[in-house]
Amino acid sequence: MEGGQVMVVLIVAIVMVASIIRAKYGYSRRGRSISAASPEEGAENLRLREEVNALKERLKVLERITVEKENSLSREIENLRDR
Repeated sequence: MEGGQVMVVLIVAIVMVASIIRAKYGYSRRGRSISAASPEEGAENLRLREEVNALKERLKVLERITVEKENSLSREIENLRDR
């Protein structure tokens, strides 16, 4: 290999090793630990989790209403066929 190719291979290897070390120890690209969040970020995270849970509950209710309507509609159709 020529000198330029060796240099490229070394750069790629260094970047790969650095990425593995960063992933292993939990550091983001900004240089701070991923698990270390400020109190504001923690409060926002909690608020968003609560909002997601509320939306999941609403979705469950809408799914139940939809299924009930489908079941009642099929019963209505069966009642009309029986006439």
